Amino acid sequence: MRILFIGDVVSAVGVEKLTRTLPRFKKEHGVDVVIVNGENAAVGNGLLPASADLLFAAGADCITGGNHTFRRRELYDYLDASPYCLRPANYRDDAPGQGFCVVDKGFVRVGVVNIMGTVFMEPLENPFDCADRMLSALKDEADFTVVDFHAEATAEKRALGFYLDGRVAAVVGTHTHVQTADEQILPHGTAYITDLGMTGPVQSVLGVTPELAIEKMRTNLPVRFQNPDGECRMQGMLVEIDKKTGKALRAERVSI
Repeated sequence: MRILFIGDVVSAVGVEKLTRTLPRFKKEHGVDVVIVNGENAAVGNGLLPASADLLFAAGADCITGGNHTFRRRELYDYLDASPYCLRPANYRDDAPGQGFCVVDKGFVRVGVVNIMGTVFMEPLENPFDCADRMLSALKDEADFTVVDFHAEATAEKRALGFYLDGRVAAVVGTHTHVQTADEQILPHGTAYITDLGMTGPVQSVLGVTPELAIEKMRTNLPVRFQNPDGECRMQGMLVEIDKKTGKALRAERVSI
């Protein structure tokens, strides 16, 4: 079976790109499950119910989150109501929503786990301990599991990849918005990439209008970020998995 992981969708322009590109890609490549990181899909960052609905309508089976998930309080009830719109599992249990789900396609049950890194980020539950806890919770619920690790540090991402090698079908990194060229199958059968990249404007600084990012970095003063128009790109990774063994057979970067 084939799972498509899509990197951080940025603002309305990213949602529009996904809406125009994903349906055809799914059909042409025989994609069974689509997992989209949507924590920046609302205009101005964060995620809103309306933008989440658009991602699902475009073909997402599951939306994962990150450090901006809770920026919009309007999303809190939506997180509680939608089992397929996730937030990082290592937030407190009383935070809105949940950090894992099972996408049941009838012929296979895919566990999806969303975890956030703690190096250079928020002081949440240790991601390695959180991963163990999530796998235990999904042990009898899913045929195999994949992980979106929303983290800043490359070393932390690679370390979790090796920690989970052979225990999950894929570990994909999100958050940095720059697609890395290190897609691989780890020694025990887990597909891995440090960062899926971004679905948003090509001529930008991680999705932000360059002049505004430069102003912020040169002056250290508050700047209201905007997203430029123009050419957009959808990035991610397509993973082929043996549904009987839960091992990855192939991992291919996607950039359209």
